Amino acid sequence: MAKINDTTLRDGEQAPYVAFNTKEKLEIAQLLYEAGADELEVGIPIMGKKEREDLKEILNLELPIRIMSWNRATMQDLEASLESGVRAVDLSIPVSEILIDVKFKGDKDKVFRNLEEVLRVAKSEGLFVCVGGEDSSRARLEFLKEVLDFSKSLGADRFRYCDTVGILTPYQTYENIKYLKSCTSLDIEMHMHNDFGMATANSIAGIEAGAISTNSTVIGLGERAGNASFEQILMSYKHQLNEQREIKPLKLRELVSRVSLASNRQVGMNQPIVGEYIFSHESGIHVDGMIKNTNAYEAFGPEVVGLSRQFPIGKHSGSSTLYYHLKHCGINPQKEKLGKMLPKVRDIVTSRKYVMNEEELKELYLCS
Repeated sequence: MAKINDTTLRDGEQAPYVAFNTKEKLEIAQLLYEAGADELEVGIPIMGKKEREDLKEILNLELPIRIMSWNRATMQDLEASLESGVRAVDLSIPVSEILIDVKFKGDKDKVFRNLEEVLRVAKSEGLFVCVGGEDSSRARLEFLKEVLDFSKSLGADRFRYCDTVGILTPYQTYENIKYLKSCTSLDIEMHMHNDFGMATANSIAGIEAGAISTNSTVIGLGERAGNASFEQILMSYKHQLNEQREIKPLKLRELVSRVSLASNRQVGMNQPIVGEYIFSHESGIHVDGMIKNTNAYEAFGPEVVGLSRQFPIGKHSGSSTLYYHLKHCGINPQKEKLGKMLPKVRDIVTSRKYVMNEEELKELYLCS
């Protein structure tokens, strides 16, 4: 079964204008575990004493899942993580020519020397080690193969394939991961950014190509356009990849609400999986279908994610919608009368720009 390594408390918090306090971090970590995350990446210990103290508080929750820190591949970063008490680390290195030039003046040998020194010490301390390939999507595949082989030889447990600037398509992602998996037995984790709106799709493409883990953030929080969203990955694993995962609707809703409040980021009304309006059906054809069979126009029911289904009375409503609501009001409506009401309903809604409620519809019907 593929894993979800959620990084809301690391990469998610790196989103501009976002800062979580200790209480928020603890609540989010607990809710992530309860909502179905398999691993958590929870901070950057080298940032300072407060970050390390927060990490220790999260470890004190004693969640039965792997807790990981993020680090550059430097001894200072690793020492900060060891001081925090984590038993799993991501060691990040640049792997594209662009970033190797920016960070190491083009010296690829230095990238390997730094990684070797830090990785050897991390493994000697008994840590789980993921080597993070920053900007993997702009790196040469042949060079990535060298990095994976080198990391594997030093005892690395996983490689993180990062689409750092979010440029990949699902097809490109699939082909890249398929190639790398044909060259190595090292586990691969997907870390996708959403600059072109493809982070979740690219993550799933990577899993289909042989990766075993995906990074996510709740509501897609993260730098620029954000990361692959936790709730989308979770539901995709369950409903598209047919994994035997238990979805806890109330915990998922609580998690989304908590992160939204703590980050001061609103959840879009039509945001996939958790948007308030995604189970609202206004089109007359759709409502008629949904009344007959709730699978007609939904991939999964709203109760699965703690939401509810609505049939708003709007411009595109048909007779079935009016019939449904009037029956709910205790009226057995005449179908001919409903047809005559529709133009009036549409005129009212169009002129005032918001839908009718049941009481207004009832009054209109009785006065017609």
